[in-house]
Amino acid sequence: MVQLPIYLDNHATTRVDPRVVEAMLPYFSAVYGNPGSATHDFGGAAKDAVEDARSSIAEAIGAQAKEIVFTSGATESNNLALRGIAERAAVTASKKASHRRHIISAATEHPAVLDTLAHLARRGCEITRLPVIPSPDTQAGLIRLEQLTDALRDDTVLVSIMLANNEIGVIQPLAEIAKLCKKSGVLLHCDATQAVGKIPVDVEQLGVDLMSFTAHKIYGPKGVGALYVRSRGPRVRLEPQIDGGGQEAGRRSGTLNVPGIVGFARAVEICREELFTEMPRLAALRNRLYAGLTSGLAEVTLNGPALDLPDLRLPGNVNVSFGYVEGEAIMLEMRDVAVSTGSACTSALPEPSHVLRGLGMSEDAVRGSIRFGLGRFTTGEEIEFVIARAVEVVTRLRTMSSG
Repeated sequence: MVQLPIYLDNHATTRVDPRVVEAMLPYFSAVYGNPGSATHDFGGAAKDAVEDARSSIAEAIGAQAKEIVFTSGATESNNLALRGIAERAAVTASKKASHRRHIISAATEHPAVLDTLAHLARRGCEITRLPVIPSPDTQAGLIRLEQLTDALRDDTVLVSIMLANNEIGVIQPLAEIAKLCKKSGVLLHCDATQAVGKIPVDVEQLGVDLMSFTAHKIYGPKGVGALYVRSRGPRVRLEPQIDGGGQEAGRRSGTLNVPGIVGFARAVEICREELFTEMPRLAALRNRLYAGLTSGLAEVTLNGPALDLPDLRLPGNVNVSFGYVEGEAIMLEMRDVAVSTGSACTSALPEPSHVLRGLGMSEDAVRGSIRFGLGRFTTGEEIEFVIARAVEVVTRLRTMSSG
């Protein structure tokens, strides 16, 4: 018996794993000290927990513990990376010499990146937003490396490209992008919010200089994230965006969220342990969902890269457009299944998805889209229910529309 409602919006957030909750509980009561108050045992115990978590998270992504800066989430991490690098360049530049103020990104980035870039543009930075390969190409959503090469300039200070897209699941070739950036002496930032814990992520193999990620996308708590900041080859320096007590080596002031950080580390640990069994399981469920939708309905179009190219798409992601019906109408009629029509951070805005528009899709196709995000607690029985429910709802809505 399938328990309703069914949750298939795991790109927006995830349920906290009970094992993560268990790890966090002592740090709300028994170990409640401020890690900045290390002069007594209460604060010392909290500090030890934070540093153990820092080391665990760093090891999971191939980093050093000192390269991990804890934040309130990926949005803050993105702001700290982008604004921190741009402002550092301005501070360190000679008054007589023009400083680097050109930043390159992609048109399909998350709003936490795009809006931060817009802020920097209003303060004198020049922003280049690269287009992506359009639909219906099997590599839809990827940037073209030759276009990145052409966009790099002598005054380029930073390239920011997300590893895995939150709407269409496309995985960018970050290692190749990093080689181009290094050749030009340009820093590379990566928003890896949707990638860490879902696919293998190693900062050295990727070659990134800064990387944002968060706990609540990987079955951890909300309100805690991290920014990886490379300490060597090159050593990356950035201007802090929050001043105060000088925590996190002066890079991010504020009392640390000890229970959240402990939960973050436990969530990363579980993902690391289960990654290579979870990836094929989710891919199989995802493929079954798409096959069921396309066999039960006509005019169903896959948005993003092909499903049979596993290196190009997150295993738990499928984004489709249903012809002759709007995604909002489908969600209203299918309230027992939690899905979305795009990024959770832009759901209050009436404009169609900028990611799907970036694929060159028509407005009707964009408005007819639904994003299904499968996760750790998704079952085969739930997928079969969703297939039947979606076929029923779309068929009924099309009948009403044609009538």
